[in-house]
Amino acid sequence: MLYTGKGDNGTTKTFGCNQSRISKSSEVPECLGTLDELNAFLGFCKMRARDGEDPSVAIGKGRFKTSEILHDVQETLFIIQAEVAGAPKKVRKTKVTHVEKLVNTIETLIPPVVSFSIAGGTELSAMLDVARTLSRRSERRLVQVHEMGLRKISDPSRAYANRLSSLLFALARLANASKGIPEQNPSYR
Repeated sequence: MLYTGKGDNGTTKTFGCNQSRISKSSEVPECLGTLDELNAFLGFCKMRARDGEDPSVAIGKGRFKTSEILHDVQETLFIIQAEVAGAPKKVRKTKVTHVEKLVNTIETLIPPVVSFSIAGGTELSAMLDVARTLSRRSERRLVQVHEMGLRKISDPSRAYANRLSSLLFALARLANASKGIPEQNPSYR
């Protein structure tokens, strides 16, 4: 069954973990919800990338399409969600290193950042900018859960969450650059 009715009173328990029921408005479900929202939106971005040009990045002997990068991010977000829910899972340090390599490589393919930029250009770029903001919100909720002592979130999981918004920003910029669309900076007029 897709529903139990047990949450009708505003409580829930984390999936697959032996814990008592907690308020749906508390920090852990809020964190899980923001991670889920980000993951779902990344699915939309991934499909948009597949439907379009799907810019890619070469690292070593590997070549990674944007859609493949986003799929890997989705898989990693499930690990973080499991950790937040109380499961014995955590992101491996190699995942953080891989994201850093992707960001560093993308930075060599796009113009240097000189200012804030206005979201848009291509549809994929705009969508990745939305994903970036969702990523930052989920990171704030993850840090909150950790700092409140509700769950111990591993250093690599928190580092991955921090690097993710940079990766999404880099991919958004790459989406524009791959189509030859220059970034627009705010005029502050």
